[in-house]
This record gives sequence, C-alpha cells and structure tokens, in this order.
Amino acid sequence: MLGEGDKAPSFKLESDLGKPFELKDFRGQILVLYFYPKDNTPGCTREAQAFAAASKAFAKAGAAVVGISKDSVKSHIGFREKYGLSFPLLSDPELVAHKAFGTYGEKNMYGKKVMGTIRSTFIIDAKGKIVRVFSNVRVDGHAEAVLDAIKQLK
Repeated sequence: MLGEGDKAPSFKLESDLGKPFELKDFRGQILVLYFYPKDNTPGCTREAQAFAAASKAFAKAGAAVVGISKDSVKSHIGFREKYGLSFPLLSDPELVAHKAFGTYGEKNMYGKKVMGTIRSTFIIDAKGKIVRVFSNVRVDGHAEAVLDAIKQLK
C-alpha cells in the first residue's frame, strides 16, 4: 500500500455522474479518496452516509471526497440515488486504481482469508502527494477522523 509522502498514482475511471474522473481533475485542492468493498452493504453504506453528512464540512476545509469500488457505474448510480450521496463514486472493475494504491489484496473475512478490497482512505494534497493514509478502516467515526486530519494539515 502507498504511504504518506508518496506521489498519488494517476488514474482515469468512469463515474456515476456520467463522465470520467482523473486524479489531475482535483489538482489545487485536497482530495479524500476512499476505497470501499461494495455498494449497498451495511458498512459501506454507513461509511458513504457519514462522508455525505460531513460534505459541507469537507468543502469548507477545501477538500473533495471521492469513493472508489469495483462496482459498476449502474450500481453506483443506484447507490448514490438511494442514499442521497453528494460526491462522485468511481467504478474500478479492472482494479486499476485499487492495485495502484495497494488497496486490493488478501484480507480476513469472518476468520477466512479472501482476496478483496482493503477498506482504505487517502488524503491527497493540492499537488498530488499523499499526506495521510488510513488503512483497514473501521467505518464508525472514520469520516470525522478524516476531517480532523484535514483540519490538522492547515
């Protein structure tokens, strides 16, 4: 997994907003890039709702929030509409961004080793450098911890 101080790898992924997004689209602002396993699952839903609930606070802090999973654009559209999410969700079915950031690999699920998305969040500064990494994220309280970390950067 990439770490603090590393340059964020570039990517171009389709979004639920009908257009592709690239890392360079966020130059000049702080980017919260979070990787999550699956739309419409309990943990991923709570995480997305927490980021959406704090969206005004993230904007005030100068940060954009973007979620990435391997789900399809169609799934993302339904997920965004169902829960009123206010930020883009990017589709990475080929795991290009997942692998570039190191967020896909072996993990424990109910005591069993499986391959999957490792729930992770990266704070990327205005110049494209990773300034904070949260790996193996616990959902509850995570959005608030990310927001606090952004405020500490200023």
